[in-house]
Amino acid sequence: MTKKLLELEGISKSYPGVIANSDVSFDINVGEVHALLGENGAGKSTLVKTIYGLVKPDNGRMSLNGKHYVPGSPSEARKAGIAMVFQHFSLFEALSVAENISLGMDNPPNQRDLGGEIKSVSESYGLPLDPGKRVGELSVGERQRVEIIRCLLQNPKLLVMDEPTSVLTPQEVDILFKTLLKLKSEGTSILYISHKLEEINFFFVKNTEIKKFYFNWWIKFFIYLLKKQIFFWKKFNYYKSTYQKTPFELGYLEHK
Repeated sequence: MTKKLLELEGISKSYPGVIANSDVSFDINVGEVHALLGENGAGKSTLVKTIYGLVKPDNGRMSLNGKHYVPGSPSEARKAGIAMVFQHFSLFEALSVAENISLGMDNPPNQRDLGGEIKSVSESYGLPLDPGKRVGELSVGERQRVEIIRCLLQNPKLLVMDEPTSVLTPQEVDILFKTLLKLKSEGTSILYISHKLEEINFFFVKNTEIKKFYFNWWIKFFIYLLKKQIFFWKKFNYYKSTYQKTPFELGYLEHK
C-alpha cells in the first residue's frame, strides 16, 4: 500500500480583493512526482509557500507523515524534511558556491568539509559543481544547480520545484529530469510546479490543477459601477445648483 507523505485539506488564503487559494485539497505519496498545474495568477506559488512555511493559510489543515503539520517558518519546514527550489534564485554573486550553500543551511559544517560534500553530492546526481567558484561566474543553469544541491544536502523527504525549467536550455532540462528521476527512485517525493503539459507527461505523474478564482473581478466591477454612479450624481447636482435645472431639463443628458 502506498504511504501518504503530505496531505492538504481545504487550504484557503485571501488577500485584500484577491482570493489566492480556495479550498485546495490533495495529497502526495512517498516517492511520487506530483504536478501542480494552473495558469498565471492561479495561486500555485501561494500554495507552495504555505507548504514551505512562508505563508500562513486562513483555513485548512496539513498533515506530514500522518501528523498535524503547521510550519511557522522555512526553517521549521526544512527540519520537517521539506526543501524548495524557487523560480527566482537567492544567491550572492560575490560569494563562492560553498559560501552561498552554507548561508541557506541551518547548521552548516566548516567550509572544507562542506566543499567535499558539495562535490560528492553534485557529481552523484549529475549536477557537478566547483565549490570554490564564484557564483557570479556561473551560468543560469549552474546557479539553479547550487539551489538544488543546497536542498539535497538536507536529505529532504519532499522537494518542491517552482517552474524549474523556465530558465534552462533544452540540454539542461534533460539533465534536470534525470536528476529528478533518480531522486524519485530513491524515495524522495517531488512537488513539481509547471504549466507545460509535455513535462508532466514525461514523468507520468499524478497532478492537481488550481484554477484562478475570479471573485476579485466582481469586486473591481462593482467599484467601477460605484464610481460611475458617484460621477453622475456629482454632475447632476452641479447643474442643479448652478443653473437651477437638472441636466435633463437643460438637454445635456437624454432622459429615457
